Amino acid sequence: MTKNQSFKPLIEKQRIVDIGRSLFKRPGKDIPAGIVVFLVALPLCLGIALASGAPLISGLISGMIGGLIIGILSKSHTSVSGPAASLSAVVLTAINILETFEVFLLALFIGGLIQVILGFLKSGMIADYMPTSIIKGLLAAIGLILVISQLPYALGVELDNSRILDYSQDFFIGVQEKISMIMASFAPGALVLSAISLLVMIFWDKTPLKKFKLLPPSLFVVIMGVLLNQLFRYFVPALYLDGVHLVSIPKISNIASFLTFPDFSAIGSFQVWTYAFTIAIVGSIASLLNLEATDNLDPHKRRSPPNQELVAQGIGNSVAGLIGGIPITSVIVRSSVNIEAGAETKLSTIIHGFLLTISVLFLSSVINLIPLASLAAILLLVGYKLTSYSIITQMFRKGWSQFIPFAVTVIAILLTDVLVGVLIGSASSVFFLLRGNFYNPFYVEETNPGNKRKTIRLELSNEVSFLNKPAIKRTLWNLPKGAKVVIDASFSSYIEPDVLEIFNDYKNTFAKENAIDFTITGLRDSYSPSNEVLVDKKEIIDRNELKTPTQVIHYLEEGNKRYVDGNLVSRRFQNKKLMDFIKDDPLAVVVNCIDMREPLNMLLNTGIGDLIPLKAAGNLLDEHLVHTLEISCREQGAILILLMGNSGNKLIKNALKNILNDPDAPLSPLLKPAVEAGYFIPGNFRKESLNSWTEAISMWNLKHSEEQILAASAYLKNQINSGKIGLSSAFLRRKNGKIDFPPLQPVKSPRISSEKSK
Repeated sequence: MTKNQSFKPLIEKQRIVDIGRSLFKRPGKDIPAGIVVFLVALPLCLGIALASGAPLISGLISGMIGGLIIGILSKSHTSVSGPAASLSAVVLTAINILETFEVFLLALFIGGLIQVILGFLKSGMIADYMPTSIIKGLLAAIGLILVISQLPYALGVELDNSRILDYSQDFFIGVQEKISMIMASFAPGALVLSAISLLVMIFWDKTPLKKFKLLPPSLFVVIMGVLLNQLFRYFVPALYLDGVHLVSIPKISNIASFLTFPDFSAIGSFQVWTYAFTIAIVGSIASLLNLEATDNLDPHKRRSPPNQELVAQGIGNSVAGLIGGIPITSVIVRSSVNIEAGAETKLSTIIHGFLLTISVLFLSSVINLIPLASLAAILLLVGYKLTSYSIITQMFRKGWSQFIPFAVTVIAILLTDVLVGVLIGSASSVFFLLRGNFYNPFYVEETNPGNKRKTIRLELSNEVSFLNKPAIKRTLWNLPKGAKVVIDASFSSYIEPDVLEIFNDYKNTFAKENAIDFTITGLRDSYSPSNEVLVDKKEIIDRNELKTPTQVIHYLEEGNKRYVDGNLVSRRFQNKKLMDFIKDDPLAVVVNCIDMREPLNMLLNTGIGDLIPLKAAGNLLDEHLVHTLEISCREQGAILILLMGNSGNKLIKNALKNILNDPDAPLSPLLKPAVEAGYFIPGNFRKESLNSWTEAISMWNLKHSEEQILAASAYLKNQINSGKIGLSSAFLRRKNGKIDFPPLQPVKSPRISSEKSK
């Protein structure tokens, strides 16, 4: 590695792991999910256009673009884009100030181009820094808004002559009036349809209907709602729903009336550019937040590239500006419905956009038969799952530093809008971050509390900033007279000059006046960006993605590489905190010789609880150890058995020396299996081959132990040969700490050879 390479910035481009599925691999799930999202998105497109003060058709145009263009360009598997409710207030104001819708379209077109530029500038990294508590708060707030805002449609009450699900405005405005209207009047038919739909979806898995894999419950209740409403029409007229209780799509007479084009003559207007940047920035933040939230909901936990998403959203908004749409973002409501309906790939998003186009052009009369109550029931269940009691209790158990930002985000979104609420929640999260940084600038250890002269060691954290000054000063100036103080800066990549000045003042004045022996170790000559430690994130594997033995072997191999390169992670925890790190199943059980006392967690750079360490002299196993291995895999969940040998094994070397010193002495048990197999012949052994035979027998014993495992445990043999559990032998080179990992493969036949003896 060159000097310039070693001085790269600490934060590098993160490699996003995409487990990737073929677009047409699961059409049985994606097609029904696309239909459901289409049915939910259709009234929302109309409602958001209405709230934005734009032509109703503009909302449908943006819905089509979000499904067809952004759906194709985006790398997200489950995110669905459409008209942005979070931008409706901006659009309403912009249209009024710019005076014409055509001039607004120009601002939207330019805003899309700015988003594309932001994507190429890698601005999407902001999504990686959004705390989980804020994302959970966003989802919970949207869930609450979904539940409360869909109640009028579930009861058949029409508020303010609109069907808008608007979570960009103050949610509590007029809430008392709305509740009064709901209590005063509702459509019985809507209540019946909503109740039946909810019961069907809640108890779907307990009915024979679950056998119909191509028919998700959400699509079933929509079809059922249309059929039941038609039955009401002829048999129970009092329950029949029509007019404002049904979906309403405007009819399009011709393509020309469908499109509106921007007014490029206003391109020099300062206000046009102002709103262009506003749309680009607000829309980008909203999309990134929704994308991160969608990835959290994805059952496969796939990660979507944020920069690619910005480019896709920018192209979509530019196209919308060219043909008469309104701003588009990734939308959590549609996305959560998409995931809930069982979508596996972005095919569902594309299908939803295609159906929007077809419905507007040809199927408006059919789509207009769908009761809004059926769609409301779907959204009610989605909303409940986003903000369930279990989620709230889960966040509460994580502590105040997680729960308060979560709660603040929920309340702020309900009182303001999505973006402002997220910013307020983020501010509260930053407060706890700074507070934690304030109180945790170092690790304190009293190394000899039994002696009269106390020795106190302070290990500084990786980053020591001016925020840590009060805590450092309070600790140092409160140390007892006559103490010995050691400041360890070995793990610090940066120390604020103000903090260094504090150390200097303390050493030269207070320490001398109070007979304090003050020492600083590991301090660098200077702290600047050139001193930062290079972290190549491309080499770091997420522990949660380790599902197969091959992945675990690769994880351990990369960990050892980081050890050899000196990129270790310092872990210091109090005993009461260790249990937090061993709740997950172990990754591997490792058996090494008692001659090898190097710490496995350091050699493999693994986390606490990742490994189950076992010891066996000479790497030879007995029945009890094999049974222990079986329990480690069967009961504790380890998916890899790793036998670890080491160079310079003193136990085996001493056993070989005994043969040279006293050929008639009893043979060591560490050599016996190799002798009985004909691999090693004591009579042919010579002193000059002592080191080579020490290593050869160490490796032979590893292979012999592999066979012992397969012979002694039918369970492990079956699991290993089926690939569910991995079995491998590694070898530590003590000279440089490097561990050799052979290819992982099932062992089905004896592999012991006598070539060495020959």
